Amino acid sequence: MGWRSWTTVGLLLTVTGAACIIMLRPDRRIRVATGVVAHSVCAKTFVSGLDPQTVFSETIERASLRRVRALLQFRVDRTAGTVDASAAWMFGSRAVYHEGLGCVLRHGTNEPYILRSDIDALKVPKSPPLLGEIAGPDVVAPANPALKAALDHAFEESAEPPFRRTKAVVVVHDGKVIAERYASGIGVNTPLPGFSMTKSVINALIGVLTQQGLVTPSMPAPIPEWRGDPRREIEVEHLLRMTTGLALDETNSFSEMIYLQDDMAGFAVKAALVAPPGTRWAYSSPTTQLLARIIRDAVGGPEQSLAFAWRELFNPLGMRNVTLEFDATGTLQGSTYMLASARDWARFGLLFVNDGVVGGKRLLHEDWVDFSAAATLDTDYGAGFWTNRSEHEHAKERVRSGIPRDAFFAAGDLGQRIVIMPSQRLVIVRLGDNVDPTGDTRGLARLVSRRWGLSSSPSPALAGEGRGGGVAAIQTVRVERAPTRRYAST
Repeated sequence: MGWRSWTTVGLLLTVTGAACIIMLRPDRRIRVATGVVAHSVCAKTFVSGLDPQTVFSETIERASLRRVRALLQFRVDRTAGTVDASAAWMFGSRAVYHEGLGCVLRHGTNEPYILRSDIDALKVPKSPPLLGEIAGPDVVAPANPALKAALDHAFEESAEPPFRRTKAVVVVHDGKVIAERYASGIGVNTPLPGFSMTKSVINALIGVLTQQGLVTPSMPAPIPEWRGDPRREIEVEHLLRMTTGLALDETNSFSEMIYLQDDMAGFAVKAALVAPPGTRWAYSSPTTQLLARIIRDAVGGPEQSLAFAWRELFNPLGMRNVTLEFDATGTLQGSTYMLASARDWARFGLLFVNDGVVGGKRLLHEDWVDFSAAATLDTDYGAGFWTNRSEHEHAKERVRSGIPRDAFFAAGDLGQRIVIMPSQRLVIVRLGDNVDPTGDTRGLARLVSRRWGLSSSPSPALAGEGRGGGVAAIQTVRVERAPTRRYAST
């Protein structure tokens, strides 16, 4: 082969290689990895108060980081409140901590929007919480031997990966903590990330707006960019149920949105329609981020959305150790990043055990809990929650494992769970860093399915409050496809 031929081949290889690099964008993938490290170390160091080296060591065990973990490194500047992460000193990401607001990733030279709210003032309720104390200041040890054994198992650690790394478990029955346990360095007030459990919080905020008549699931999503094209048919309910038909499947959109975009909802709003709304389900964090922008716009802006969350949800529930994070444009980071103590996550679950009523006041629309727990299409996903009220095989398997038929779940990456069981008047919270792809589903089922000899009579909190009241109504829940247009448009 002559030199001209070799030159031609070389040119073709160069062009092909460049094309592959452009399409695969390994730089973007690595920058996502450094973004994960920077944000995780930042949030758990400055918000949770954990050891950054331990956080880093656990973070790089995630499946998505294993290929580059040998290259990853980080540096914490406690004075500046920053965490820098890089891969072999390249593709750096920086997370910046802001008191009361958690961490935000910096992209380039753009200055992120910083809320000017007085966080401490927002956390001081104007009236006592509607939900009373669920426990005293000390850790509640289980009195029941069977429950103690269940907690022992939840914290057991294997000698080989994948490790369970349970950080906190709280069991609440009849509105009171009956057992809890925490890993070393974590206590009753330690805020821990819920990851996608944050989606369930966004569900609740939309439920509050629905109760107040400001938003309704059946209304077209109030997104100006969609008014002139077929996406105007997308309703709020489609966003809640992840049936928008948009090209926002988790595998092709999550990392791009969370770790590379300043305006996360601005990224999601550009997605094309690939199926008629309401006909196709695909798990999608960007879908929930659009709901976060709807909340922001409905209440008047970034500062108002933070105040709204504290005034209408956290303070009435007595949630004290909560950090809501925002993206760089001042929109709630509603798909992934809220941190709260295990007890606070349990308080949130009690809102749904009690059918959206707390202390005699209805926070959520009277149909909201059943609406949220009703299965979407042929899946075991509801509206912001996973559900056993479904004919899907995963739901049936959970029921066979002993988790009640009426149960539904807030769920997040690495095994974060709030299991809500109205018929048992139980809320069980599990937080941790489990890198098992299932999130230790079997271990959770073993914890949840134990009955521990608890009574099954209706509690005062359930009897006479909500629709139909108590266990009898729950036992007659019909498993059906997701209801549509259950609410009148505003």
